[in-house]
Amino acid sequence: MASVMLGLVLSTTGVDADAAPTGGPAGGTNGRVGRIPCNNSPDLCARQYNHISHLGAHNSAFVRDASNNNSIAGNQYLNATTALDAGLRLLQAQVHLENDTLHLCHGSCQLFDAGLLQHWLAPLTKWLDENPNDVVTLLLVNADEQPAEQFGHAFEASGLAEYGYVQPSPGATNQWPTLEAMIAAGTRLVSFITNIEPSPSHAYLLNEFDYVFETHYAVTELDGFNCTLDRPTNVGDAAAALTSSYLSLVNHFKYQELGAGIMVPDVELLDIVNSPGATTDGNLGLHVQRCTAEWTWTPNFILVDFWDEAGPIAAVDDLNVLSDVTGRRTVSRETTPEEEAEESGKGGDDDGDGDGESAANRDAAMVSYYVLSATCLAGALMLV
Repeated sequence: MASVMLGLVLSTTGVDADAAPTGGPAGGTNGRVGRIPCNNSPDLCARQYNHISHLGAHNSAFVRDASNNNSIAGNQYLNATTALDAGLRLLQAQVHLENDTLHLCHGSCQLFDAGLLQHWLAPLTKWLDENPNDVVTLLLVNADEQPAEQFGHAFEASGLAEYGYVQPSPGATNQWPTLEAMIAAGTRLVSFITNIEPSPSHAYLLNEFDYVFETHYAVTELDGFNCTLDRPTNVGDAAAALTSSYLSLVNHFKYQELGAGIMVPDVELLDIVNSPGATTDGNLGLHVQRCTAEWTWTPNFILVDFWDEAGPIAAVDDLNVLSDVTGRRTVSRETTPEEEAEESGKGGDDDGDGDGESAANRDAAMVSYYVLSATCLAGALMLV
C-alpha cells in the first residue's frame, strides 16, 4: 500500500548578474539601513529577490483547529494571513479539482477540503493591499495538473492577479529584481505552480520546477534532513541546479509514522525540528547551516510546519544577516490543540454538546479512514 502523506509540499531558489549559484552568497550582506522596510527590514530593500531567504508555511491552508476537530492532517495552527503578519513571506498549499472548481485539498478532497482556492486567495489580496512594502511568494501544488486558465480564473476573481510578477526571461535565471523594484512596479506576488504549462494570458503563473529545486520532504527521523536535490530530476544535482541559477527550497518538517503506511505531521518534536539552534540533529538552524556550507549559497526558501512553534524565523533572519527588523506582529497561543485536549481530558470537545469525544478516538477514526481511502486513492495521495 502506498504511503499516505498528510502534509504535502512545494518549493523555490536564485543569484547575481554573471554569477553561478542562487539564494544569496553565504554570509553576504547588501541592503539599505534606516529607510522604509521591505519585508520587515530596510536591509532587504536593495537585495535581489534571489539573494534573500524566505521562511514559508508548509501546507498553509490546512489549519488544525476546532472547525475540523483539530485534524491530525493539519500542518499549521494559524492561518495564512496570520503567518504573513508574523513575518513569513512564503505560503505553500495543495490544489485539487473538485466539482470542476479548484479547491485546497490535502491528499484528496475526501480527506481534508479547506475550500475554494479563490476564497483562500482573496484575503491575501487584502493583505497585500494593506501592506504595500511587502513581497509575497506562493507555491501551489497542482495535484490534478489543471491548466493555467483554471488558476488564472481564481487569481483574477480574487483580485490577486494584479500583483503578479512576470519574469521577462522564462526559466531559471539570476536576473531577479530587487524587492524595492518589485514594490515600485506593483508586482509584489511571485506565484509558482507545479505541473503547469506557461500561458501568455497568465504569464505571472510560473511553472515551479522551471525555476526552483527542492530537497527531500518525506523525513521521519531527526537525522534524515539533508541538502540533496530531490526534485526536479532533470537538472542533475544541487550543484548543477545552482550553477543553472535555480532557486533552492529546503523542506524542513518531520513526519510521524503511525503504521500501515500512514504518515502525519509530527507535533511531538517541534521544539527540536523548528529550533533555530544548530546543536542537535533535526534543528532547523543546523539544517540550513549545512546546506549553506554544502552549496556555498544560502537557501532561498525554507518550508516548516507549525511555524509559530519554537521560533524558526530566527534561523532565517540569521541567513539574511538582518540588523534591523520591524513591523512583525507577535503571535502567541497559550496552548496547542493537543495540550488543550490533554488538559481537559475530553479531547478538546468544542461543540458544547458535552459528548467528550476524545482526541485519541477522533484520530483513530481518522487514521482508519485514511487507511481505507489509501486503498482507493493511493496514487493521488503522494502528489506534493
